[in-house]
Amino acid sequence: MPDFLGDDLTALRDRVATLAQGPLAALRDDATLTPADLAARVRALSKQAGLFTLTQADDTPALTLLVVRETLARHGVHHLPGLFGADAGVLAGVAEPLRSSHLAPLLAGDKRSGFAFTEPSDAPRPSWAAVDGDHLVITGQKSYVTGGADADFLVALVEVEGQGPAMVVIDTAAPGVTISRRFSSLDGSHHAAFRFDAVRVPRHHAIGAPGDGRSRALAKISAVRRAVAADAVGTAAWAVDFVGADLLRERRGGARAASERLRLRYGAMRVQAYAARATVYRTARLHDSGQDAVNESIAAKVFATEVAGQLIDQAVQLVGGEALVAGHPLEAALRRLRALRLAEGETDVLQVNLARGFLDLGKGRL
Repeated sequence: MPDFLGDDLTALRDRVATLAQGPLAALRDDATLTPADLAARVRALSKQAGLFTLTQADDTPALTLLVVRETLARHGVHHLPGLFGADAGVLAGVAEPLRSSHLAPLLAGDKRSGFAFTEPSDAPRPSWAAVDGDHLVITGQKSYVTGGADADFLVALVEVEGQGPAMVVIDTAAPGVTISRRFSSLDGSHHAAFRFDAVRVPRHHAIGAPGDGRSRALAKISAVRRAVAADAVGTAAWAVDFVGADLLRERRGGARAASERLRLRYGAMRVQAYAARATVYRTARLHDSGQDAVNESIAAKVFATEVAGQLIDQAVQLVGGEALVAGHPLEAALRRLRALRLAEGETDVLQVNLARGFLDLGKGRL
């Protein structure tokens, strides 16, 4: 539950709220800043507050990350660039030479990476690699790599012939690597699609033991799903607060909060937000206790994003047409939340995965 946080987490939440309401909100609302200047200033504030490296440390509890992310979202600043440093992801714990050539520059901000997991629906086969001496020769496609156009390297899921799936580091400047498409999505984020035509990479660019690539990928995806869920419940709480303030605002004829019809709809919003927050906090605590929370992370992501999407839509209805004007806080939240319902797994697919996990594998809890 969101309640019963220890003194340290309560103090952290309050510190993040002060930062979000003050300096970060001012940067968010400063239309004179270029994207680069905005990111640099946000990064400086985040480092000063001790937030920037939270995502880079392997031992940061999921509950700590949830408290920080939800608080930032509740104050409408979680989408600002530069809040968190690049995390190691599937590169965590790699040995040399990858540690020096790729992980260290990534954590220092000197290199950028992309997570290449999704395959085109019409691909004849998943991306694969043939072993050729001390090299892997990779052929295939990846269709949706967030930030891929600016990435120095990709961490891609590849089927190594005779060995099984592996996560492989592929430098984007390597011969045979081509960006086949650049595109933006509804929330303003940027993505790229890639082709690999007989790309040669050293065999030591394969991370971990042969065959464990998919489990490594899913571990990273679970962490990202919890992050998405945190953003969603924070945004849901922000929307509930926004509508509450709007209903209480005095206007000609009195505050709209006097309407029983509007009270009924607003009360339903609070019920949904309460349930979603409880789900996401329980999942973080399960993960931190050392239990297998893969299925619970899926459930939390699905429920949080679906509820948040419904609440944003309801907020637009209750506030009225002004909420659809470009630049209105609810208009921007509507675009971001719609994208989150697809990020790291579309809702229907994830619900099927949950059913498979229990019916076929006996995994998952209620």
